[in-house]
Amino acid sequence: MADSRSDEVLRPYREAVERHGPGFEATLWGSREAQRLRFDVMLDLAPLDGCSIADVGCGPGGFATHLLERDVSFDRYLGLDALPEVIAEARSRNLPRCTFELRDVLADTLFEEGVYDYACLSGTLNTMDDATARDLIRRCYEHAAQGVLFNFLSDRPHPRWADRDLTPARRFDTVAWIDWALGLTPCVSFTQEYLDGHDATILIRRV
Repeated sequence: MADSRSDEVLRPYREAVERHGPGFEATLWGSREAQRLRFDVMLDLAPLDGCSIADVGCGPGGFATHLLERDVSFDRYLGLDALPEVIAEARSRNLPRCTFELRDVLADTLFEEGVYDYACLSGTLNTMDDATARDLIRRCYEHAAQGVLFNFLSDRPHPRWADRDLTPARRFDTVAWIDWALGLTPCVSFTQEYLDGHDATILIRRV
């Protein structure tokens, strides 16, 4: 059952599903091109070939579809999301080696510890506050066998992004995120050169 944090985080996505249905628009991404770019940046940091993947906040299966389109030879994929409509949409794609489960990732157990190599989160943190986002990443790190790969909106973007209305998403303190990640492990990779710093991606690996 969703807790109060989940209600607040999920409200914009529920409203998007009501307005547009459970497809791409429900993810609140600005464009499909930017979504695919973010996915490619994640794969540049961790190619994921031969790995098992838990996609935390998977939406209608965009990342899973991208992995298959890029011919990433992942072992198996589990997508988790709290909205039944988007999970139904993801399942309707009938993607090979992919399973989608309805789960509130803030309130419920994520996945069995050590069963998946990487936890991946793309856009999942956008409507969370700092404490909620870090708690989720920490839990993912504790459960994943090899590490966690995630992105967020950076607070150090190029000035051309200054007037961009991000509602209901928010920017995070990027330097603070890197420092926090280094408190978990010295094996941290980071980039935000794509999209002129509008977005940042971090990979934290187990030693």
